[in-house]
Amino acid sequence: MPRLKVLFVVSECVPLVKTGGLGDVAGVLPQALAARGHDVRVIMPRYRSATAYPAERRPEPLVAPLGGGERWCGLWEGRLEGDVPIYLLEHDVLYDRDGLYGDTFGEFGDNLLRYALLSRASLELPAAIGWEPDVFHVHDWQSALVPVYQRVLGRPATSVLTIHNLGYQGRFGREAADALGIDPGAYGWLGLECFGDVNLLQAGITCATALSTVSPRYAQEIQTPLGGAGLDGALAARGRDLVGVLNGIDEEIWDPRSDLHIAERFGVDDLDRGKAACKAALQLELGLPVRPEVPLVGLVSRFAWQKGIDIFARAVEMLHGEDIQFAVLGSGESWAEELFGRWDDELPHFAARCRFDEGLAHRIEAGADLFAMPSRYEPCGLNQMYSQRYGTLPVVRAVGGLADTVEDGVTGYVFEALEPAALVEALLRGAWVMRHAPHEHREMQRRSMQEHRGWDRAAAQYDALYRLASRRR
Repeated sequence: MPRLKVLFVVSECVPLVKTGGLGDVAGVLPQALAARGHDVRVIMPRYRSATAYPAERRPEPLVAPLGGGERWCGLWEGRLEGDVPIYLLEHDVLYDRDGLYGDTFGEFGDNLLRYALLSRASLELPAAIGWEPDVFHVHDWQSALVPVYQRVLGRPATSVLTIHNLGYQGRFGREAADALGIDPGAYGWLGLECFGDVNLLQAGITCATALSTVSPRYAQEIQTPLGGAGLDGALAARGRDLVGVLNGIDEEIWDPRSDLHIAERFGVDDLDRGKAACKAALQLELGLPVRPEVPLVGLVSRFAWQKGIDIFARAVEMLHGEDIQFAVLGSGESWAEELFGRWDDELPHFAARCRFDEGLAHRIEAGADLFAMPSRYEPCGLNQMYSQRYGTLPVVRAVGGLADTVEDGVTGYVFEALEPAALVEALLRGAWVMRHAPHEHREMQRRSMQEHRGWDRAAAQYDALYRLASRRR
């Protein structure tokens, strides 16, 4: 099949900068597509935190018309793994600051302008570098204006919008929308109008050639009033053009056979030995009693409402009388950090570290027996797949990508109700099997470890989506 030229327009990208799953996808999916023979390139802002990444400044500026004027930008070119070119859009007034989307005082007040420039500049990039993409692959609200500008300017090109989390929509007051340089009379048919505000994600949904999100189940959920965050109508209207493509994980980084973060490396064939060593080392590191027979439940998460952190906290309280240990890592809501910190001091079976720690995250995945993910909604989720790679059985709520990747009683445990009691029941189920049916527990671990979660499958699906969208345009 013919080679495609694809431009990823993103607000973050591993290994330069990352705040969430979008950064992972932007860093890895282009490599997987390039491995299939496509010419894939990436453009993102040159934030202050990205200036250390090896790149060379191109001699000519990139000039982007915006809001009735022109924005003169520098353009830097580097390389991601797999020899994928990445272009860094330099505009010091807008991007040279601490933080990507905000700082300790909140979101930046000029985010609409910052990401309108990214979208508009991406349409000028082809002329600047002498390379015309077949597909613009845009991600979340930060680059959702690309298909909008394409429609306004009459530039027919295929665009695919991937929604990583519908909870973030890029909604701004009308008074800020002058920066877009779009006739307000066109807001309605472009999908920008949203109850007196402008909604960038809604506009992208309206104008993009095709839509995707990060799991099949989430693609269904967001077309319903319960899961649509106010955009279910717009999404249902585009249902024919919306697909769910399950994210992959980096199976080299998350591989217990070669992971340098963990106490002992292991695979399916030496699972018992490796898990026992990693569990004992984790218990020792966190100050938990070193008891191999006690179920150890891990949680690595943002302490946030979306993640069901309140459900988890209540479940831990309900399980205080049970012989179960907990290893918790994360940060977020202050009440959760304070509560977990107090429990870490007071409860011998509970350990918490309220921070980001990549190495400890790996050690919890390797050393825990069960892994809790009681999310209210979860577009894809990655930790359940990390857990499965390490023979740690995920205990998840049946939403989004969690439902797509965990089969109850086969590769983990699944519960439906958004209630602490439902999580408690699922955790007790897993603990009972571990204690009283160890052969069944071990078989579940082996099945989980043998699941393939790499990016090649997602790349093949996006390859097909690009071609389908190009025919529909």
